[in-house]
Amino acid sequence: MNIITWLFETNINFGSKSIAIREIIGGTLGLSSAILGARRKVLAWPVGILGDALLFTVFLGAVFAYSNQPSANFYGQASRNLLLIVVSVYGWIRWSHHQRNNGKSQPAVSPRWTSSKERLILLPLIVVFYLLSMQIFKALGESGTWLLVDTWIFTGTALATYGMSRGYVEFWLVWVAVDLVGVPFAFKNGYYPTGTLYAIYLPFVIWGFLSWLRISKRERNPIQAPH
Repeated sequence: MNIITWLFETNINFGSKSIAIREIIGGTLGLSSAILGARRKVLAWPVGILGDALLFTVFLGAVFAYSNQPSANFYGQASRNLLLIVVSVYGWIRWSHHQRNNGKSQPAVSPRWTSSKERLILLPLIVVFYLLSMQIFKALGESGTWLLVDTWIFTGTALATYGMSRGYVEFWLVWVAVDLVGVPFAFKNGYYPTGTLYAIYLPFVIWGFLSWLRISKRERNPIQAPH
């Protein structure tokens, strides 16, 4: 059995529940990426990309279904992981460029708060992005309360990942809001490793926020990443 077959066919059973091994591995990689991100390590991005690629196949359950794995498709969650891969490539390039310009011994990003001008641009874009995403997921068959929840997780994740790539301190707070919604969503729909990851992720997110907050105060003249 090769590694691909093992990833897609192996499940772990907990009572009546069957959990795909790639969901567990993907979630673990996601947590590792968060810790590396808080420490401002470029490695956070490729680790996160690998984890998101695995979770993408999990949330398109009806497409990648094997054995007793969940058969439903959650387009918001699947799209979230696909978008994370795209934004993470951007973040990877940006942090690597920043580190090359400032020396390998320096952190890959200098945390800072968004400026008033940036907030004036970002806030309306977030609203538009949310509404458009909701219409797309609705057209794909999602409805009810979970349509709103799924859309927020998708939007919040996109915003937080972009914020991390730019070094915005606020992105950690967006992750808190995503986690508070993501935990009940995951457990309600049987994605227990992902729900557990969201729950475990929360204290690390708070630690990351406090860490970046201290750094932003300490670095009075942060090096601006290139546009």
